[in-house]
Amino acid sequence: MNIFDKAKDALNSDKAEEITDMGLNAVSGAADKVTGGKYTEKIEGARDSIDEKLGNDGA
Repeated sequence: MNIFDKAKDALNSDKAEEITDMGLNAVSGAADKVTGGKYTEKIEGARDSIDEKLGNDGA
């Protein structure tokens, strides 16, 4: 297994999924707070869309 395979495995790990989810939750929570909850559905939709692209399990 070369270094690129190891990096790919690390990025597709459960730990990487947890880290991206934490970041997305923090950013979406901050955006929701700044907008006073006015755009909650749109923010959550954008968060979910980004998670599908970044996440390794599509959730």
